[in-house]
Amino acid sequence: MNLEQLVSHAKNGDDDAFFQLVSLHKEQLYKIAYAFLRNETDALEAIQEATCRSYLKLARLKQPAFFRTWLTRILIHICLDEQKRRKRLVLDPMVEDAVERVSTHMDEQNIERIQIEEALARLSPHYRRIIILKYFEDRTIRDIAQVLGHPEGTIKTWLHKALGALRKDLGKGW
Repeated sequence: MNLEQLVSHAKNGDDDAFFQLVSLHKEQLYKIAYAFLRNETDALEAIQEATCRSYLKLARLKQPAFFRTWLTRILIHICLDEQKRRKRLVLDPMVEDAVERVSTHMDEQNIERIQIEEALARLSPHYRRIIILKYFEDRTIRDIAQVLGHPEGTIKTWLHKALGALRKDLGKGW
């Protein structure tokens, strides 16, 4: 069965078809959720919430061919909500993370990775989304445009600005 047939069956109440749809995309969903939340438990909870919401709202999906895009958009919104919730709970997560990281032994590669993660955390949310989808998920500009609901030209501009902001933040050595 192809994707559109699975979506059609799932819309008609076939739970096995819905399970197959989600199973087809589980690795990509995990990568996206983990890239946003940086915690396995939170990523799995976000995927569970996205699965539940998509199941309940499957009838609203107008074009079955865009199931992956639709599901990804739901997941991104859930991850962004979780990030906002975290910011309300912790006054300065960067300070807390820095204290935890200093206490552990780090090699050169880990230090660079932490610097990149912290620079990503300082980006505005819509720039961060684009960087995550492009470089962590290896999505095309066209696919990112579909997921975020903006023209490709806008996505290219935002990607350029996001990369410029990262270079400025990280310094000339990057």
